[in-house]
Amino acid sequence: MTTSVGRVSHPRLRTGTKIGYAFGSVGTGGFSTVPGLLLLYYLTDELGVTAVVAGLVVLLPKAWDVVLNPLVGNWSDHTTSRWGSRVPWMVRGAIVLPVFFALMFLGPGGITGGAAAVYVTITFVGAATGFAFFQVPYVAQPAELTDDYAERTSLMTYRIAFLTLAILVFGAGAPALVKAGGDGAAGYRFMGVVCAALFLVGFTTAILATRSVPSVLQAEPGGGLRDQLVAVRDNPDFRVLFAAFVIQALGTSAALAGAPYVAEYLLGAKGLTTVLFVALVAPAILLVPVWRLVSNRYGKGKGFRWATLCFLAGALVMATAGRSPTWLLLVGVGVAGIGYAGQQLFPLAMLPDTIQADSLRTGRRRSGAFTGVWTAGETLGFALGPAVFGLVLALGGFVSTTSGQTVTQPGSALTAIAIGFGVVPAVLMLVSLPVLRRYRLTEDELLALASGADAADAPSA
Repeated sequence: MTTSVGRVSHPRLRTGTKIGYAFGSVGTGGFSTVPGLLLLYYLTDELGVTAVVAGLVVLLPKAWDVVLNPLVGNWSDHTTSRWGSRVPWMVRGAIVLPVFFALMFLGPGGITGGAAAVYVTITFVGAATGFAFFQVPYVAQPAELTDDYAERTSLMTYRIAFLTLAILVFGAGAPALVKAGGDGAAGYRFMGVVCAALFLVGFTTAILATRSVPSVLQAEPGGGLRDQLVAVRDNPDFRVLFAAFVIQALGTSAALAGAPYVAEYLLGAKGLTTVLFVALVAPAILLVPVWRLVSNRYGKGKGFRWATLCFLAGALVMATAGRSPTWLLLVGVGVAGIGYAGQQLFPLAMLPDTIQADSLRTGRRRSGAFTGVWTAGETLGFALGPAVFGLVLALGGFVSTTSGQTVTQPGSALTAIAIGFGVVPAVLMLVSLPVLRRYRLTEDELLALASGADAADAPSA
């Protein structure tokens, strides 16, 4: 049976819709940031979990999402409701994620070691499940809210601005909340509850803003999960973009996981964790609009490569942590932050283009299939980063401790911290560049595909 794409053109979105949609990134950005920044440290330095086991605790729940996310994408593709196919799943995520995130840091008093690792793993799996329920359909929405190439970049500019702000606020605020709550286990409990409440606000705002916006993709849903994965295999531009994004997510998350260790063990001040985080993320708030101008003038693919080179340059300076002056280290982190802004904007603006191209070629609506795989890779990348950092620490002989105790780390552990914080991200950025150069999809090609779809839908004489 031949299928066709019935396209309802709604290229321009109201500013209120863009802002409301972007609010969802308050929750997704916060959840991606706080565990990546604090969970490994919480396990090794508060609960006495060894570095290798702590790395696995951070990795395993996210690995569960690698299996779950494609399923959620397939389920949402085939969901029908008066609010469309995506919002019902977003509602599920808005309920599940905040509850389990708070529980992660509300463990029974005095629990440490292996028991603590088991408890955190179980609650983290619950939170990761809620994240999949919300994130997969949320990332699918841009391809369905507008069919305009430039308007999608505009929508992503709003989203990345909110995402960057969320990363900055949660990255700088979560350690401050721990301190405000009394440090130690009590401080982490307080932080977990406050962050969970803020996640809920962001999720709810996005749901209310998008629940009534009609989809511009009026194609038939794809087949089963196997057919969806075949579609991903047969979309070369998606595969290239996906591979580059996952490689870079691994690198940036390794750097984020290393910030508390650099602050405490290489710079000698635990409070500098916030300073390092702000230096990485704050430039993005100002520079996302600049990267959008780069996109409009030079194209998304070229802009993405330039942003990657910028992060690579900063990571090389970050690799000198502990041996260079603090001000120079902060400059390097800031340069990486300039690149980080583009690395957030460009792939998320290019992803809907690859989804639209698939719909125009096949006549099927498979947004959920692509975003399910995308978020699975994103989740795995952000989980592998801390796990890789934890492995580097273990190889360096890092000594774990519990709350209230202090240890003197061997020189090899200090070197391992610098390697995980700067060398590992630099190598991964370098590896991603040849992958990115294989991306070929342009606005002209999308317009040609759209013209072909319109001609196919036109009645014959």
